[in-house]
Amino acid sequence: MSSMKATVFVGPGRIELREKPIPAVGPGDALVKITTTTICGTDVHILKGEYPVASGLTIGHEPVGVIEKLGADVKGYREGQRVIAGAICPSFTSYGCQDGHPAQDGGCECHGYKPMGGWRFGNTIDGTQAEYVLVPDAQANLAPIPDGLSDEQVLMCPDIMSTGFAGAEAANIRIGDVVVVFAQGPIGLCAVAGARLRGASCIIAVDGLDERLGISRRLGADVTLNFKQVDVIAEIMKLTGGRGVDASIEALGTQGTFESALRVLKPGGTLSSLGVYSSDLRIPLDAFNAGLGDKRIVSSLCPGGKERMRRLMNVLESDRLDLSPLVTHRYKLDQIVEAYDLFSHQRDGVLKVAIQPF
Repeated sequence: MSSMKATVFVGPGRIELREKPIPAVGPGDALVKITTTTICGTDVHILKGEYPVASGLTIGHEPVGVIEKLGADVKGYREGQRVIAGAICPSFTSYGCQDGHPAQDGGCECHGYKPMGGWRFGNTIDGTQAEYVLVPDAQANLAPIPDGLSDEQVLMCPDIMSTGFAGAEAANIRIGDVVVVFAQGPIGLCAVAGARLRGASCIIAVDGLDERLGISRRLGADVTLNFKQVDVIAEIMKLTGGRGVDASIEALGTQGTFESALRVLKPGGTLSSLGVYSSDLRIPLDAFNAGLGDKRIVSSLCPGGKERMRRLMNVLESDRLDLSPLVTHRYKLDQIVEAYDLFSHQRDGVLKVAIQPF
């Protein structure tokens, strides 16, 4: 077999399932047969034309699969082994990686100094919503899946879990902190779980859907606020005795959620931004204390690499976290257009969709 099915970005508002050649394997590569993948909110930004990628690119960036073929220089793995690779698939040779920012692997001449260049699958190279994906720099990026974990259990590791945890890590959460997470989509839910693991004593979850707030409670939220029913800012300031939260995590990417996250933040607190923004942001003067409030705003792109993936799977294997409620729908690759329609319009209580090519 020389060809495979792949989900291709054609242009804004249009994706198609097409036949493409199965990639040739170079010395440092691995060809992975996809057993399960999923659709991310970033993929929807691509579909809408809000984030530019090349026409004809295979999209998707969350691979779970089996090694089909290994490059000659890849050691310590075997064909037939179950693996994942992070959505951020860095080379670990760039200036950005060696400066401690592996997600920014694009910061060198080899990638044209493109921000987010470390995010390669479905961005700068063919991605994972296909029957096969070529994993570059496989030695650095392939992570074996423990035998006791299923595909769906590890499906969140390549992006959603890594991103949500990165938001909690970047928020500088300390034991006993009060933390708020705005938006309880998959990334926000993982940020709640990450904040709990980091030692927050009170986690406030904000969303407009009671179903998602219910899942948030299962993952560690102590207080849930439906912004359609209460004045969230007033309620949070009341809950904190007027002090504001120690850290706020924004997980949607809108002016409203960003501004609310800033307004409830205490002086000296950290706003950890995880949203993908499709328009310019405005920082209100009063909420920013005219720049004099010692408030810190930090953004994160999910860390990748095999060590990051190993640590995330350790958390799942230890039963400290169960992300299975996040997979709400299942489709075959042949139904990918239908799956995108469901996910992009957020129908039927969808959180994450498991896509199986075979």
